[in-house]
Amino acid sequence: MKKIVLFQLGLLAIACGPSKMLPTPEIIEEAPKNSTKEVTAFAKEENVSKTLKYLTSDELEGRNSGSKGIEKAAVYLENILKENGIKPYFKSYRDTLSNYEKTSYNIVGYIEGTDPVLKNEFVIIGAHYDHIGKIAAVNGDDIGNGANDNAAGTTSVTEVAKYFAQAKSNKRSLLFVFFSAEEKGLLGSKHLAAKLKQQNMNLYFMFNYEMVGVPMQNRDMLMYITGFGKSNMAAKMNEYSGDKLVGYIPAETKYMLFRASDNFPFYDEFNVPAQTVSTFDFENFQFYHQPDDEFELMNTAHITTVVNKTIPVLEKMMNAPTKEIKLNEK
Repeated sequence: MKKIVLFQLGLLAIACGPSKMLPTPEIIEEAPKNSTKEVTAFAKEENVSKTLKYLTSDELEGRNSGSKGIEKAAVYLENILKENGIKPYFKSYRDTLSNYEKTSYNIVGYIEGTDPVLKNEFVIIGAHYDHIGKIAAVNGDDIGNGANDNAAGTTSVTEVAKYFAQAKSNKRSLLFVFFSAEEKGLLGSKHLAAKLKQQNMNLYFMFNYEMVGVPMQNRDMLMYITGFGKSNMAAKMNEYSGDKLVGYIPAETKYMLFRASDNFPFYDEFNVPAQTVSTFDFENFQFYHQPDDEFELMNTAHITTVVNKTIPVLEKMMNAPTKEIKLNEK
């Protein structure tokens, strides 16, 4: 998440149900404390942990855009798409950035919609997979592993993609996008949004995961959504879930978070609902852009809950007979 200010410890940083094709999903016994509903387990914590652990490993050296480390992450994500039968949207999974001096790629997977009419409309589900690479050392550690920012979001998208690849329940067509160069100024999403706009894509909405690695405390929601008042997305998500899934926190407005992640270029280019969900609330994680943003500090059960709570909601959103998610009038 770019251009946010964190005052934690004196740090200042600017910068519809499951398809019948699926096995019967299990029920997680312990729902989130802010929820009265059980959580259906579409994703499993062991798979979340596996992907997250690799993306945050020192081998990837902080996943800086254009680096050897992020190349390994790109290959890993491509393989997940390939293994799950998700096709490239372009000639390959790699969408080469035109606005960054080092060769960098968005990774883009595609699942065609099942409805003969609605498949001409698109939904984008994304997260940035880059981070900041080598940084000033703390206790001898100079790798910004970026577990919360944003390997957690990237991992969430991989699990959502796996579900829809197996369920084949999406009436509208889906793009699963892992953005590069977010940390350089949203360059990956700016590049792709402009490219797809030039191709006249009929985009319904864009949904972005950012920093979902640890739960919020003392909140009456699982996540908050950026651009809360921009559209009715939050209200529809809560309606579809039958729960207080997403809400508003004042920091979202104070730090202009709507403009700070990869949702914004799609709103800017397409003028459609394009928003980010997050559980980083400026109080629950103190290692933003620091070497201690490590796998060991992530709550993989929480990330799994985020995935499992958003999958059925996204399914209802993308399969609505009309475009129910709408921008609010200004």
